[in-house]
Amino acid sequence: MAEYTLHCFAQSGNAYKVALMLALTGADWQARFVDYFGGETRGEAFRKLNPMGEVPVLEHGERVLTQSGVMLDYLAGQTGRFGARSADEGREILRWLLWDNHKLTSYTATYRFLGRFAPGASPEVIAFFGQRARTAWDVLEQQLAGRTFLVGERPTIADLSACGYLYFDDEIGVDWGEFPNVLAWLERIRSLEGWRHPYDLMPGQPVGAT
Repeated sequence: MAEYTLHCFAQSGNAYKVALMLALTGADWQARFVDYFGGETRGEAFRKLNPMGEVPVLEHGERVLTQSGVMLDYLAGQTGRFGARSADEGREILRWLLWDNHKLTSYTATYRFLGRFAPGASPEVIAFFGQRARTAWDVLEQQLAGRTFLVGERPTIADLSACGYLYFDDEIGVDWGEFPNVLAWLERIRSLEGWRHPYDLMPGQPVGAT
């Protein structure tokens, strides 16, 4: 039995943040497929595991963790990788984790979901979320100007959090060439040993795939 069990599905960028951390650190882990599109997260069994009804969930021994940022912080402590090396750096990492969850992931994920997985969604609503997502992408583009990674010159859990949904560029409908700093940063993360695309790292075929 693997040391870590990640409850996930391949379309989830939030689950990908944690799966990528596990892969990059060489952790002993296994994926447990959650049938989100079949309604599993709304079921009683899953709600006992996570009353928030959300993926991902990480099990490590008797410990059950929810919320990707918490899991990334926990795994940084467990593995000694991608974490803070000082109190000041820790606060800066936390700042970008919170921004990602509140701004970057929230708008990007919703924009993608409405455009890709919600037939009949209002074009006006989709456009609204697209505008908010683009504002977040602009912030990311400016932060990465002259920087190798979000916090300093080495990758941290801030980067693994912020990139979670951005490798779904074809489903989002964005050309990262419009954001050259973001594009170069994504390529740097992609070059890390152990990197894999979410559809190659977690179970569940792309919706509509044969």
